[in-house]
Amino acid sequence: MLTGELRSQIDAIWNSFWTGGISNPLEVMEQITYLLFLRRLDDLHTLEENKAVRLGKPIERRLFPDGQDAKGRAYNDLRWSRFKNFAPAEMYTVVGEHVFPFLRSMGGDGSTYATHMKDARFTIPTAALLAKVVDLIDHVPMEDRDTKGDLYEYMLGKIASAGQNGQFRTPRHIIALMVALMAPTAKDIVCDPACGTCGFLVAVGEYLRDKHPELLRDALAREHFHHGMFHGYDFDNTMLRIGSMNMALHGVDNPDIRYQDSLAQDHAGDEGRYSLLLANPPFAGSLDYESIAKDLQAIVKTKKTELLFLALFLRLLKPGGRAAVIVPDGVLFGSSKAHKELRRMIVEVQKLDAVISLPSGVFKPYAGVSTAILIFTKTNSGGTDNVWFYDMKADGWSLDDKRQPLLSEDKLGLQPMQDGCSELSEAEHAKNNLPDVLQRWAERDGAEFDRDRTDQSFCVPKGDIVGNDYDLSINRYKEVVHAVSEHLPPKEILARLAVLEEEIQAGMKELEGMLQ
Repeated sequence: MLTGELRSQIDAIWNSFWTGGISNPLEVMEQITYLLFLRRLDDLHTLEENKAVRLGKPIERRLFPDGQDAKGRAYNDLRWSRFKNFAPAEMYTVVGEHVFPFLRSMGGDGSTYATHMKDARFTIPTAALLAKVVDLIDHVPMEDRDTKGDLYEYMLGKIASAGQNGQFRTPRHIIALMVALMAPTAKDIVCDPACGTCGFLVAVGEYLRDKHPELLRDALAREHFHHGMFHGYDFDNTMLRIGSMNMALHGVDNPDIRYQDSLAQDHAGDEGRYSLLLANPPFAGSLDYESIAKDLQAIVKTKKTELLFLALFLRLLKPGGRAAVIVPDGVLFGSSKAHKELRRMIVEVQKLDAVISLPSGVFKPYAGVSTAILIFTKTNSGGTDNVWFYDMKADGWSLDDKRQPLLSEDKLGLQPMQDGCSELSEAEHAKNNLPDVLQRWAERDGAEFDRDRTDQSFCVPKGDIVGNDYDLSINRYKEVVHAVSEHLPPKEILARLAVLEEEIQAGMKELEGMLQ
């Protein structure tokens, strides 16, 4: 967790941009990303220099070349450790006229970060603002991976809280829940085809570091973690830059974060490639048939983006691969031919594992749409037997536009379960269902079978789902407990009425006496 001092430092950086004339939070984030990248490059180059000195060998990977750039400036002056000490006017000239052209030329080194920096634009308007921000960033401790990651997450939160571009940000606690439900392993190949700021991929990396720390001590597993495990697509270059840096600051060396319009491009190279898919794709959109990839149209004939993404997930997963994805409620009960066919495929051809209904305020203030987490396994041979349903009522935060925490920090998210604390009380559970979801999910093949459909979670046999035309909305199967009214014998009812009549008569007489 970030300390109050670090939060204050980040707030100061953010406010400096704001008062310096950059009011778009996404542009602020982008400029900070470039500066953090420059500081990281300098740190990496320093590591290479120290390694060369220690081994008595030439530098293996020289990030900053010897000599001068095309404009006659020494490449050594383009390093963070050098230009941070320049006078503001000179620093502004070096960064704008030399450092950023150098950044744009780095795409050829093959790393995902360098590739996304090729369109880097320097938009800080004044030398004074640049000098102030560089000084503030230089004083932020960046040695610890957790601190770097938390720092970037805190800044990403500012994009959302500023009220713009918040659609790119899925609540961190919902992401953590989905990752914990899927329990990634060191051998998984993970993909998010609508990755945005790479929140799901970052969460998988953190989960593995926490649950499987041994993977980073094994050479092959470590190589897979840094160069083969993480894959994300997006068609917004700003998001790709921010997402790539998010992965870098969370300690993943070279993830595959690339530009791709997931619904428009054919997926021949990626078909059946991934073992785990986590996503919160954009929905409520519609595309023209001409712009939709032909391999997706072959699965389901529709223009709706939420259905096309589900078809894409089925396309990308390898047999045995698992998916946890957020879908709007309309996917669960929509009556169009495409809706029904897609649900039929997931139930009959694949294996539908769970439907977790989310509270309707989870994505406020950006959207009030009702959503659910759909969990399924690609088998190509069926396998759906019983589907586990959970009716989540609360996620720990208020479900209005303010989204204020309802519990102390140690009782939010999955922490009560992760920290080995005692279970939440009934009153606390009413405000945070997440630990209960995870606990009941682990019992879905056992004790959950015995639950009544009046409970918060229960299992539904495949036959019932087929009989309901593959409707997957929880309200179709949930039973409501009706209050049992007390039925008295007629004689007792008449006796009570007689007593009541006597009390009324007595009251009337008393009132008449008072009036006289």
